[in-house]
Amino acid sequence: MMRHLPNLICVLRILLTWPTVMAIAQQRYGIALALFALAAISDGLDGFLAKRFGWTSELGRILDPVADKLLLVVVFLTCAWHGLVPVWLAAAAIARDVMIGLGAGVYRLWFGPLHGRPTWISKLNTALQILLLIGAIVQAGYQLVPVPVWGTLVVATFVTTLTSGADYLARFLARAWNLPIRTVRS
Repeated sequence: MMRHLPNLICVLRILLTWPTVMAIAQQRYGIALALFALAAISDGLDGFLAKRFGWTSELGRILDPVADKLLLVVVFLTCAWHGLVPVWLAAAAIARDVMIGLGAGVYRLWFGPLHGRPTWISKLNTALQILLLIGAIVQAGYQLVPVPVWGTLVVATFVTTLTSGADYLARFLARAWNLPIRTVRS
């Protein structure tokens, strides 16, 4: 039973997405912050448990990135819609995640299983996106984020979003390019 705990945590993260979005939409920023922070912590926890105890599974390999992308994309959309983050930044973050998802899907369909781990720039970008969204919720509810800190966080998130997206694109293309050519038999 314990070996399924990381997958259950991923499901919890998916389930936390809707109440987080509703709390933001209803300007209940304390609740939104608590729910989003819990979801963000759950991302690290499920990964730690899966690696530490060997509780990995094929379902988990699919469920974890889906839970992450769903949470970040939907919260970015909601925050942009309500004017809490710049629309152009939300668009860049969402485009990156869509590109990664489509790239992984195309690679899997055309070339086979995609083996690999997130790069350091991708992990940094995810951390900055989470911090940015937490900062946006804190700022909306409590006006505690100094303007220079917010500006730096926006720029750093944008730069790592672009860099991470370009890195993933280059990695997908390099892997596909280096595969042996398969011939089609009639």
